[in-house]
Amino acid sequence: MKQLWCGLIVFSVLFLSACDDKKSLQDLDALVYETAKPLSDFALNDQQGELVTKKQFLDQWNLVFLGYTSCPDICPMTLAKLNNVYKNLQADYPLQVWFISVDPKRDIAQKRKEYIDYFNPKFLAVSGEHKDLFPFVRELGLIYAISDSDESDYAVDHSASVALVDGSGALRAIFKPEFKQGDVPLVNTTKLTAEFIEIADYYKN
Repeated sequence: MKQLWCGLIVFSVLFLSACDDKKSLQDLDALVYETAKPLSDFALNDQQGELVTKKQFLDQWNLVFLGYTSCPDICPMTLAKLNNVYKNLQADYPLQVWFISVDPKRDIAQKRKEYIDYFNPKFLAVSGEHKDLFPFVRELGLIYAISDSDESDYAVDHSASVALVDGSGALRAIFKPEFKQGDVPLVNTTKLTAEFIEIADYYKN
């Protein structure tokens, strides 16, 4: 009987620990999908003009951010933050940062290369035709819109969130920006790093 009680105690401790882990993950500010959402295959091009498909997501964690090289504030500020996140994590986690340009008309490969090299030449700067971009972006839980203006200096509306894609090529989480009055919406570097670690460690097995 004593052995039975000991066994029940051990089981209870393990069960409660598992529940606590789950609760802590659900308490994150990030939107975490309990069941990751597999992404469809896609065909885009990186800053070298090379084909990029779903295979580039595999066997690593991926942080994916939308933007365009003419973006005045959110894009450069977020990429600077993601570079800090990358430096904090890359020694312990296989990680790739993706900059998805949703302005393919202006952001040709060479322009994307010059832009991303300023932040980190190891990052991917990817784009493609809207017919390929839009469904890919939509599956990431993100969105963008371009006005029909004929002016050359147009703006592009896009999500300020950062998507997390796991090593199987599935959407695992979305890190949301902070909205503060008078400031542009940006992700919090410290919070994103800490929440990434919690998510990656939780799902590593």
